Amino acid sequence: MMAFQDNLSIAVDSIRAHKLRVALTVLGLTMGVATLITVMTLVQGANLYVEQKIANLGTNVFRVARLPFAVADFTVITRALRNRYFYMDDYLALAEGCHTCQAVGATNNTTISLRYKDHQLEDAALYGHSPSMATIDTRTVELGRYFTDVEDHHVAQVCLIGDRVKQEFFPDTDPLGKTIRVGSTEFIVVGTFERLGSVLGQDQDNFVVTPLHTYLKVRGQRNSLTLHVKAEGGDQAFQRAQDETRRIMRARRHVAPGKEDDFFIGTAESYISLWQSISSAFFAVFVMVSSISAVVGGIVIMNVMLVSVTERTKEIGVRRAVGATQADVLRQFLTESVMQCLVGGAVGVVAGFACALALRTFTDFPAAVQTWVALLGVALSSGIGLFFGIYPAVKASKLDPVTALRTE
Repeated sequence: MMAFQDNLSIAVDSIRAHKLRVALTVLGLTMGVATLITVMTLVQGANLYVEQKIANLGTNVFRVARLPFAVADFTVITRALRNRYFYMDDYLALAEGCHTCQAVGATNNTTISLRYKDHQLEDAALYGHSPSMATIDTRTVELGRYFTDVEDHHVAQVCLIGDRVKQEFFPDTDPLGKTIRVGSTEFIVVGTFERLGSVLGQDQDNFVVTPLHTYLKVRGQRNSLTLHVKAEGGDQAFQRAQDETRRIMRARRHVAPGKEDDFFIGTAESYISLWQSISSAFFAVFVMVSSISAVVGGIVIMNVMLVSVTERTKEIGVRRAVGATQADVLRQFLTESVMQCLVGGAVGVVAGFACALALRTFTDFPAAVQTWVALLGVALSSGIGLFFGIYPAVKASKLDPVTALRTE
């Protein structure tokens, strides 16, 4: 029985003798593994990104709205368009009647243009917030302050601005106390928010927040309010707040017992669940595509190994004549097949990580490089090498040594 080092040495010598053939052989496997690594890296990064930014409601905050927050079925959205709006009376009733709710807020929003002197920003988001959103909203005030209940009650024309607005209008000066034009109305800046960055390429810092009553006076209620509820005290308190909110809203909206709610409650988990179902579908498709490429690479390796067996028939006969067993020949060709696949897999892992890191560096798309993904790529390539190398190796080991020695 030959030592493993001898088999490895023979395999390395064979690969060195046919560098171009080996390179072309492992190309398909390299592409398949690289695709798989890239997809898995991007999906893992996107999942983490969603948890951190898209679903950044907070674990103790949920929202109530006329339309669904996270749903993939378009018919649900179509039916929900018939639901009636949420108004200020609904917000006030919930704030007064929900005893398990720590804080209740309301928001509304639209798109508008902003101007300061000769500078203008298009497609900025204008939010109307109730003062209670100061304790509910996950955004952090960086400079200045939030507006007060008195300012909201007296429809004060004050606002807080996002980091993009601050950088565009006040790159070198203090924005507090400055007046900007929001649409056709002037607002005094009383605070700024910390930078949020972008979510899947969409800037999250191009916005202005005003008191809700001021917003409704300036813009009117052209769409439904969104209600925000904060409930601390663990999962049970969080669920009780949702149940009480649902009871109050069903009573106010005259939803008969046994009928479905005509409103929707959204939590951070609902966003994450929807994203995971979507990403799982995309992930499955990409894995199938990359697996096909890897299998094609394995078939190419098997064909080349069969050709190699034919070319090296006399070599096999000589080895059998000097004492090599069928198992020795089998291990020799299996070692060659696995080595080629390991080379292709290693190159594919490096290429996949490089593509993912390039996307993360030069675009806003996230990527999470994890060790277990690299190990999976190496294991996949090894498995392909074993699976598709077995038949050529078995064929080589079963050659009759006398017939093999006669071969020219």
